[in-house]
Amino acid sequence: MAKKTWAEKLNNGKEPVVELIEKDFSWVKAGTKILIVNPLVMKARIEAIPRGQTKTVPQIREELAKEYGADMTCPMSSGIFVRIAAEAAWDEHITGKSIEEITPFWRVIQPKDKVVAKLRCGGDFIEQMRQEEGIV
Repeated sequence: MAKKTWAEKLNNGKEPVVELIEKDFSWVKAGTKILIVNPLVMKARIEAIPRGQTKTVPQIREELAKEYGADMTCPMSSGIFVRIAAEAAWDEHITGKSIEEITPFWRVIQPKDKVVAKLRCGGDFIEQMRQEEGIV
């Protein structure tokens, strides 16, 4: 079976879901309502950030949890979905879409974030885009 493209991962077809944690799990206590979004929800949230502004993934997770009536948004899946959105956007860019047409993932990913080491665009690109938008 061929490896999925970033676009296929982005469009995974799964709907966001709020799950009730029944047993203590890691640092999450039983009775916690946890939201698991999907890559498209994360992509849309990133695209809603105006040019020249930034948000952190924890800020986005908090907003989403409130909107969906959950106590929290899953940090692990959220991080994965940010990466999927970034890599899918990078694919679009390297195949001809302009910077203005792709998801501006540099508005949520900072050059020194751990995920940058995994991104094909690299930290220099993120730093350049943040500088061009006046994001410090």
